[in-house]
Amino acid sequence: MTDKKIIIASVLITALILGGGVFFLSKSETSANIATSQNAEASVDQKNFDWGQINMKAGNVSKTFTIKNSGTEILKLYKIRTSCHCTKARVKIGSTTSPFFGMNTVSSWTGEIPPGQEAELEVIFDPAYHGPQGVGPINRLVSIETNDKSNSRIEFSLTGTVFKQ
Repeated sequence: MTDKKIIIASVLITALILGGGVFFLSKSETSANIATSQNAEASVDQKNFDWGQINMKAGNVSKTFTIKNSGTEILKLYKIRTSCHCTKARVKIGSTTSPFFGMNTVSSWTGEIPPGQEAELEVIFDPAYHGPQGVGPINRLVSIETNDKSNSRIEFSLTGTVFKQ
C-alpha cells in the first residue's frame, strides 16, 4: 500500500510543478502589462475566411487580413496565437514585420499601429502538417489582443476542406 501512496504523491507533485511552470510562463510575458486605451480603436472588415478545397499536396495556403486603427491613439497588438501547430501568423505594420507566431509561441513582441494606419495579419496554413490522416474539414483560429478597451481581443476564423490527390 505504501508504494501506491508514493506513486500517487509523485504524480501529484509532478502535475503541480508542470501547472505552476505553465502559469508562471504565461504571466512572464511583458506584453501582459499593456494599458487599455479609450482612444485606440481596432477595426476589422473581415474576421472569417473560407479557403474552400485545399489540396494537401499543393503546399501552404495563406490569407491576409487588415486591422485598422480608427482611433486617435496608438493601437497595440500583442499575444498573437494560433489554434494549431499547422497554422502560423505574422503582422506587418509599415516596413516592420513581426516574427511568426503559432500555437505555443510566447513572445514579448508588441506591434504599434499609428492612428489612421493599418496592419496586415498574414495567416499561413500547412495542409500537409497532419499527414495523410489530416483530410477533411478544418477550422483554424488566430487571436490577437489589443489595447482597445472596447475590442481587447480579435479572433479570426479560417475554414476549408483538406483533400489529397
